Amino acid sequence: MADSLQGAPELALEWHRAGRGAALATVVQTWGSAPRRVGAQMVVSGDGQLEGSVSGGCVEGAVMLEAMESLETGKGTLLEFGVSDGDAFAVGLACGGTIKVLVEPVGAVLSEEVLMELVAARAARKAVAYICDAETGGGTLTSEGFEERFRMDRSGVEEDGRFVAIHNPPLRMVVVGAVHIAQALVPMARIAGFDPIIVDPRSAFGSEARFPGETIVDEWPDEAMQQIEPDARTALVLLTHDPKLDDPALHIALKSKVFYIGALGSTRTHGKRVERLTEAGFSDAEIARIHGPVGLDIGAASPSEIAVSILGETVRVLRKGA
Repeated sequence: MADSLQGAPELALEWHRAGRGAALATVVQTWGSAPRRVGAQMVVSGDGQLEGSVSGGCVEGAVMLEAMESLETGKGTLLEFGVSDGDAFAVGLACGGTIKVLVEPVGAVLSEEVLMELVAARAARKAVAYICDAETGGGTLTSEGFEERFRMDRSGVEEDGRFVAIHNPPLRMVVVGAVHIAQALVPMARIAGFDPIIVDPRSAFGSEARFPGETIVDEWPDEAMQQIEPDARTALVLLTHDPKLDDPALHIALKSKVFYIGALGSTRTHGKRVERLTEAGFSDAEIARIHGPVGLDIGAASPSEIAVSILGETVRVLRKGA
């Protein structure tokens, strides 16, 4: 999956429509210490421009040449690179890994209509899977089935030989409480691939000066959460210690599909939080979704260390489940 909305599928459609030609190259299988995950993509134009990566720089040149040839022949092709292959070693894949890359010329193999649907789904934050033959390409989209792949954000080849490319919406992290920990957490989260959203009705805290260039919602948390519409690609982190701010956001999050909920506070503070939520009618299973005290137990002391523990726990839940 591309890391942002202006990713390989969007560029492929743009270049194809501009008459430049475009081929999508996608990592469909890996073995050993391959440098990129299955589903990583790059796009190559007919005039030799490339964007994205399938190996972190090791085999991009070779893939580009094959992609330009596929644009001429109008056929999809499956490429394999590994340290045991002399050609692959020559282009630098000497990390002990092997990758298979599927190249699909837009129009001839990957239809423009399917690509348009994919780009529209990504823009609408709709999770979709692109399914095709792992050797020849040319597939369709679906939002049904593959629940585990969607949850784990994991593309891959099925037993029947079909390749399933998962295109999930970008990750978001909603941070309630524009406090000092948030000042460390927000830039870390952005580096890790999250789009941060800061929620705090207190203008002295949630200011542009404290969070330059970031999205700040200065509404009360329940109103902000309704605007944000949290989904299965959203993490919620509560940092205020104040039930008047934390609890309204919790009430909405616990009824949503957010994949992670973390709340700052001691074990005693969390115990009181559990009591309030129980009185409000939430079940034990719903309340158990909250990670409190928030973060991995790494002995964190400073705001930055606490931010590291929070981000680490968020990623662990994303990749391994609760």
